[in-house]
Amino acid sequence: MPVVLATREAEAEEEFRWLLHDEVHAVLRQLQDILKEASLRFTLPGSGTEGPTKQENFILGSCGTDQVKGVLTLQGDALSQADVNLKMPRNNQLLHFAFREDKQWKLQQIQDARNHVSQAMYLLTNRDNSYQFKTGAEVLKLMDAVMLQLTRARNRLTTPATLTLPEIAASGLTRMFAPALPSDLLVNVYINLNKLCLTVYQLHALQPNSTKNFRPAGGAVLHSPGAMFEWGSQRLEVSHVHKVECVIPWLNDALVYFTVSLQLCQQLKDKISVFSSYWSYRPF
Repeated sequence: MPVVLATREAEAEEEFRWLLHDEVHAVLRQLQDILKEASLRFTLPGSGTEGPTKQENFILGSCGTDQVKGVLTLQGDALSQADVNLKMPRNNQLLHFAFREDKQWKLQQIQDARNHVSQAMYLLTNRDNSYQFKTGAEVLKLMDAVMLQLTRARNRLTTPATLTLPEIAASGLTRMFAPALPSDLLVNVYINLNKLCLTVYQLHALQPNSTKNFRPAGGAVLHSPGAMFEWGSQRLEVSHVHKVECVIPWLNDALVYFTVSLQLCQQLKDKISVFSSYWSYRPF
């Protein structure tokens, strides 16, 4: 029996040695290939030999309303143009507003996601084929670091910022349009998963003698009618909310690449952990 146990242990040690010296690098190469594809989705002007990032036009739509229609033009991580028509509910008046020609609006979520992908790529390229992993713990540490960057990249696209209405009112986005937005309109733009979302808030002033109990709304991704806030010397209430969106196909691709990469990292961690009794006390 001791001989059998010794043989099994020797076989397990040999399998772990192969895992550490060969399989790990095969997975790292696979991860680099996937993340290279993901990073290409975030290509920016001057970042490669492809030339300036092309402009992509997306038609805004919603299954619930035709009050807002328009086209957003995306160039890398920036909105280079927005052309929006709003039909006012009360009088059916049509408002048209577009970005000033000298303005672009940076989408911080896309920029941050790209930076996290770059960080993950950097971690992987620092451990090329010539690098010898000595312990399982070292592999787990690398996988944890890569997974942290990939999770942050994914979260930036799947979790839009929660903003208060005064924060939206103070945003530079409101000053991007020509003609200038009317004082009773607020606009917000954000990424949610693979969608580019545009929200238009219509406001009305609360009279000083109003009997309504004034309670400022907190932060939210999407505020509802009835939300109140104070801006300057005025108390305002949201009367109508119009949300329209468009699907960005390459954001969908990026999210799929993030998911596949995270699964690969976890699978490698699981394989390494099976042999923890071997690497917990000595290197290979």
